[in-house]
Amino acid sequence: MSYLKKIEYEMIPEHSFNVLRNCAGCGVKSVFVNTKKFRVNANGSRLDVWLIYQCGKCRHTFNLAVYERCQVSTIREAEYRKFMENDEQLAELYGRSMALFQKNRAQIDPASISYRMVRKEDTIDADKNRIPQETLLAVHNPHGLKVRPEKQLAGILGWSVSKVKKLLEQGELQLIVSSPRYLEVSVKSAELDKTAQTGREK
Repeated sequence: MSYLKKIEYEMIPEHSFNVLRNCAGCGVKSVFVNTKKFRVNANGSRLDVWLIYQCGKCRHTFNLAVYERCQVSTIREAEYRKFMENDEQLAELYGRSMALFQKNRAQIDPASISYRMVRKEDTIDADKNRIPQETLLAVHNPHGLKVRPEKQLAGILGWSVSKVKKLLEQGELQLIVSSPRYLEVSVKSAELDKTAQTGREK
């Protein structure tokens, strides 16, 4: 199979994830949001750090463990200072950490997952005389965001999800690799040419 180019993207989360959990105040499952504040508890040489989440309805709190019973000496001084100062950027960074949510067994509210696709680089076929048959699209998902492949492609190509599904069924798009952290699909050049000529669909 001959490719004219390979286009690579990276999926970057834009905001903190919300947490879905039973709320002791409301008595039902509720959405908890990042307050962008930390709770720090030092006991001798041991340190606990939590990122504080709050129920969007009754303001009942839930602490997401960042560090538990760790040696104070293992935490960088600059980071420790940011914990004490409730640094919002650091709180946002931890609020987008899939590993942190998995460690805490916290359920992410799927409605709170917002992201942008950043175009990384294009690899052009060195042989200019070859007839292009396919364009290869690759999406890196380092945070393991749970977004369906067809939705990822729709966002990149500017097509509707229904059109992407239809072209996958017809073989105009071919899913080569699909994993939680990497997606690779080939697109027939004719389909990309149509998009270039008619403009992006919403």
